[in-house]
Amino acid sequence: MLTQKMIQRLNEQVNLEMYSSNIYLAMSAWCANKGLNGSAAFLKDHSKEELSHAYKIFDYINETGAMATIEQINKPQSEFTSLQDVFEKTYNHELVVSKSILELVDVALSEKDYSTFNFLQWYVSEQHEEEKLFKEILDKFEIIGMEGRGLFMIDREIAALLR
Repeated sequence: MLTQKMIQRLNEQVNLEMYSSNIYLAMSAWCANKGLNGSAAFLKDHSKEELSHAYKIFDYINETGAMATIEQINKPQSEFTSLQDVFEKTYNHELVVSKSILELVDVALSEKDYSTFNFLQWYVSEQHEEEKLFKEILDKFEIIGMEGRGLFMIDREIAALLR
């Protein structure tokens, strides 16, 4: 049985994951509008993945006999200065999500909720992978550059990352 504090924090995480999905969908639209179809497809796919993260927590809350609740989700940014700006914002957002997951783990431990602690370990690993993925994309900007055909090459490299 989840404590009220745990229910509240898990519901907040559901909403953060849904917001993440919307962020990546808005970024996908921006990329598509700029002809960056590889990045658009990658970010749209990533949007779906973030939504699946939200559903997984949503289901967990409901399976415990508590009730998942959905709050208003803020409108994401939809204008960016460059593809690099998109991925810098993505990386920084993933750091925020990682911090939130680690705070959830702390709550689970402080509430002696070992079942939720165990459930959250998947998210801890997932966030490590997310940070690594987006850092590697940012590294490509440094290696390839955006001059000349660089932007085309980066977009193609990002398309190849589709899972």
